[in-house]
Amino acid sequence: MSASSFLEALKAEGLTVVEVGDWRNHHRDHKGPWGPVHGVMIHHTATRGSTRTVDVCREGHQDLPGPLCHGVVTKDGRVHLVGYGRANHAGPGDDDVLRAVIAQKALPQDDEAGTDGNRHFYGFECENLGDGDDPWPAEQLEAIERAAAAVCRHHGWNERSVIGHLEWQPGKVDPRGFTMASLRERVRDRLK
Repeated sequence: MSASSFLEALKAEGLTVVEVGDWRNHHRDHKGPWGPVHGVMIHHTATRGSTRTVDVCREGHQDLPGPLCHGVVTKDGRVHLVGYGRANHAGPGDDDVLRAVIAQKALPQDDEAGTDGNRHFYGFECENLGDGDDPWPAEQLEAIERAAAAVCRHHGWNERSVIGHLEWQPGKVDPRGFTMASLRERVRDRLK
């Protein structure tokens, strides 16, 4: 999918999209390939405040340069596009999980981290502290559902192509505050 097709797919799914800077050419492709892409990964940011969250996801931080995802879903339900191509969001994960995503089957327990996820997943960071107490507004959850569905619809994938970071890499907890099973149900229903 081209950057233009990505933007069109999100808008066609009814999302409000904010284009941040030259997002189409902001990537980490010089660090390795992006693709083949097989799924969508959902994260929480562990940050507060939409402006700060979008800035961090676009620019990264001292230990991890940006972009840290492709789109940032803020609490108001808007999707801010911050990069396209390879992004520092997934990190290394379980090759058995990747095989299950490709086959669109139930995920096994992640128990290793030897496969480059930045190469194989679209990433959406979602503004939330990730402490289990910070609320997930209905408009934000709907935007996460719509964003994941938009990518799946374009590629002809089903809901099993949508995973959480916690299902990819041992020790990760994001997204915390809703279950990936419930999100996949929502994506499944939207794709009908």
